[in-house]
Parts: sequence; C-alpha cells; structure tokens
Amino acid sequence: MSWERTRRRIPNSLTVARFVAIPIFAWLFLRAGDGPAWGAGVFFAAAAATDQLDGWLARRWRVESAFGKVADPLADRLMIDTAVLLMWASGRIPLLAALVVVARDLTLVVGYKVLAPRGLVLDVTQLGKLATWVLYAALGFVLVTPEGTTWALALLWVGIALALAAGAQYAAQALDVLRRAGRERAAHAESETKASS
Repeated sequence: MSWERTRRRIPNSLTVARFVAIPIFAWLFLRAGDGPAWGAGVFFAAAAATDQLDGWLARRWRVESAFGKVADPLADRLMIDTAVLLMWASGRIPLLAALVVVARDLTLVVGYKVLAPRGLVLDVTQLGKLATWVLYAALGFVLVTPEGTTWALALLWVGIALALAAGAQYAAQALDVLRRAGRERAAHAESETKASS
C-alpha cells in the first residue's frame, strides 16, 4: 500500500478508534468505584488527544473526507455524553449539567438529520472546537479529582456555557444554510420556468 493511500486512512482510523474507546472508557470508569478514576481519566485524555490529532492530520495532509466531517464530531459527542451520563449516575456532576450537555448534543444530531438528506453540511466553528476542548479538559479533571472538587466543576460549567454558545452559533448557521438553499432552489425553478416558456 502506498504512503498516499495510507495517510488518507490514518485520520479516519483515529476517529474509528475513538468510537471503539467508548466502552473501554466506561469499563475503566465503573471499575474505579467512588474514588478518583485515574485509569478512565488518562484514557479520556488520550481520546481527546486523538480528536485533535485526526483533524490536524486531515487538514495538514489535505485528506479531509465526508466520513470524517460527520464521524469526528459524532465520536466527540458520544464520548463526552457517555462520560457525562456516567459521572451524573455516580454523583460526580449535577443532573442539570448532564441534561444540558446531552440535550445540546441531541439537538445537533437532529439538526444533522434534517440537513444531511438535503446535501447540506455545517462547518465546525472555532467556538465549537473550543467548547469541545474545554469540556474534555473539565470532564477529565472531574474524573481524576475527589468528588465535589470546586474548580473542576467550575471549569465544567464554563465548558457548558461555551457549548451552549456554540450550539446557538450552529443553529444560526443552519438557518442561514437552509435560507440560501431555499433561494437557490427558487432561482433554479424560476430559470427552468423561463427556459420552458
């Protein structure tokens, strides 16, 4: 296999590895019990690192793919939501924090389901990336610190606030994309009507 073909596969392979990592992370977390979950925390940090690495490699090597554009953010959402739900169930984070994160991510998934069949794709924003990084960092710190550590929970709320702001940004972007697509369809229909008359 040529290097050209190999490097096309590496970013997507890292993304797939992040999907595979989710049940392993859950097992490490549950195995840790009530204390700091260092094994799960280190594993979670490694997943966060692959999130940065796969996107960076895809851009650097100019091998971005349609699969990567969908699967990369989805892997992030599933890893973060899994961590959030496990930490809420074990009492490490408040219910409101878990609900906000999961509801925001479900909204993004539903939005994708609406846009994708129409051939419309939203670009990942810098604010969205920042929110993901802060959430990864905050959840990682919550994992490896004693339950109720104030500064770790404060960082989590900062991440949640950024995630909500990014969600609003994506919603505005989606409305703009839908409006532009509607105008293009109307213009195309009008030109076909003129051509046939």
